[in-house]
Amino acid sequence: MSGTGSAEQLIRLVERHHAGEAVGVTSVCSAHPLVLQAAVAQALDDGSLLLVEATSNQVDQFGGYTGMRPADFRDLVLDVADRIGLPLDRVVLGGDHLGPNTWRDLGPDEAMARSEDLVRAYVEAGFSKIHLDCSMACAGDFTPLSDAVVARRAARLARVAEDAAVRAFGTSALVYVIGTEVPVPGGAQETIDELTPTTPKSARATLEHHREAFAAAGAADAWSRVLALVVQPGVEFDHLRVVDYERQRTKELQQVLLPARRMVFEAHSTDYQTIDALTSLVEDHWAVLKVGPGLTFALREALFALAAIEAELVPEERRSRLPDVLDDVMVENPRWWRGYYHGTAEEQRLARRYSYSDRSRYYWPDEGVDAAQAALFATLTETGIPLPLLSQYLPDQYARVRRGSLSADPRALVLDRVRDVLRGYARACNPNAEEHRR
Repeated sequence: MSGTGSAEQLIRLVERHHAGEAVGVTSVCSAHPLVLQAAVAQALDDGSLLLVEATSNQVDQFGGYTGMRPADFRDLVLDVADRIGLPLDRVVLGGDHLGPNTWRDLGPDEAMARSEDLVRAYVEAGFSKIHLDCSMACAGDFTPLSDAVVARRAARLARVAEDAAVRAFGTSALVYVIGTEVPVPGGAQETIDELTPTTPKSARATLEHHREAFAAAGAADAWSRVLALVVQPGVEFDHLRVVDYERQRTKELQQVLLPARRMVFEAHSTDYQTIDALTSLVEDHWAVLKVGPGLTFALREALFALAAIEAELVPEERRSRLPDVLDDVMVENPRWWRGYYHGTAEEQRLARRYSYSDRSRYYWPDEGVDAAQAALFATLTETGIPLPLLSQYLPDQYARVRRGSLSADPRALVLDRVRDVLRGYARACNPNAEEHRR
């Protein structure tokens, strides 16, 4: 569809998983061009599928917070893949949390009408992995929403997606992700002490409600292409801590999908999990691992490290001041972090810069921030980066530069730092691949 790979590749991966291979796929949830470049390069070196997903508040029919509609995001991803040389038939696009999330302040009728337009725009743009998320209440809803209501709304959107695919492409080869115990898009707002995994009973009820709702909506064929179920394996992160996966707590839940042998679990909020934890998740049938803030967190780390190097080399009046520019923009427009970061002014400042929640990712498209990043790259390209400073601030990249496997170009260093995160996911999802072991 529209030059991208087919979601049938995901179906084959699920078949391999149920045949006994501990394989999975990394779902890259980011619109940052540098993150996308790193993800494309990783997939190219691994020989793996590239799954990239846009989230409903990030990309929608009105532009989302990135200013991109689904077709714009598609073009961005495919352009990066084409420039780097990744065959486009190895790129699969997904839509994440498609539903009324952005319009929760509206009544359910209007919110769902907009959700239909959202799903239609994604499908027509060639997105073939569709996560239907109607788990959030709209204005006037009785709360909490029942599984039956969530399932009916999801099935309604599936019917819209199927019709849109047939109109646009003559047939539907869409695959779907469902689930009612869905982590909030963008990360947790509150401090998390402990998470309870989804119960097997709840997971089975979700499946049954959705199966019935899909049939009632005339989307029984779409039900046969439901690829994954989102359940809570007990992983999450807040501003300061990570809740790590404990596989012994999900022993019974792991068995829920085994009888059908055509679905896997999808794990959200896997950012910052250890490689061992990610590997355990895949082995335990969470074969789709979503990561987003963890990638832009690594991006920010690398850019701040380069800014620290710049401060050692360049007079103050010539510096990019990237960290300060970013923080100034966040203070001027607190929309994307105000509901997340609390406490004293100093605590908020530290959170804006360093929090695991990485709300700074919403501000990279800002013109001033983008200009500061460009100035940082230009300055360090001109001065060069002395190896002792590189060792001080980016030691892993220093080791690769010393071995001759990485350029000391500032952009290359940033891309490689992001790939450090992706290498962990590659190792968990493709345990027999070699490149990410370097």
